[in-house]
Amino acid sequence: MVQQERAARTRRALIQAAAEVFAEVGFVHASLGAISQRAGVSNGALYFHFANKSMLAQAVEAEAAESVRRLTEGARARQGDSLQAVVDATHELMGTLARDVVVRGGFKLAGDIARPAKSPLRKEWQRWVEDSLRLAERSGALADGVSWADAARVIVAATTGLEVLGAKDASWLSRQNVTRFWELLLPRLTGRRALNTLVCSGSRPPADLPARAQPQLTAPER
Repeated sequence: MVQQERAARTRRALIQAAAEVFAEVGFVHASLGAISQRAGVSNGALYFHFANKSMLAQAVEAEAAESVRRLTEGARARQGDSLQAVVDATHELMGTLARDVVVRGGFKLAGDIARPAKSPLRKEWQRWVEDSLRLAERSGALADGVSWADAARVIVAATTGLEVLGAKDASWLSRQNVTRFWELLLPRLTGRRALNTLVCSGSRPPADLPARAQPQLTAPER
């Protein structure tokens, strides 16, 4: 049991270290020596768990994908098929990118065009957003003339841009920045009645800030 726990800790340290190195220099320039040194383990210990760099990258991506899956499923469980689930998931994804290096490393790998294997991580996020917007359209939550496909493209493009920019400047991932995005988009995306029920800053305020009344948005005349 002790040996298994030690092996699990070593594997976890290697995934964490690999994510940090991938996030900093990308897949091609990351070396196994740098990763093992960052993890504080020998090269032999690294090769015991991962035969090569590609296997390490896959482990980082798998853990990042599970984190994204948990946050999207959580948003859907709390908010159902409403647009609030998409707003909340966007805030949580950006917050997770800011504080979780494994998720950050996973998305860095997903966008690394020099990497031989293509990551499904961004595609999984895109599929979830598309599915959510289809449900929103079906329930009548989208404004007249707005298609789920167009709305999904805008949201996926914007969140991908925030993720890429946030890798260099974390302010792009801030709650305030994501809130401004939704304040601009939601009045075009949904009708007046639905708009008054949506919280652009997310339905779960940060633990370190007091909850406060959110400003009401007004849908534009159509």
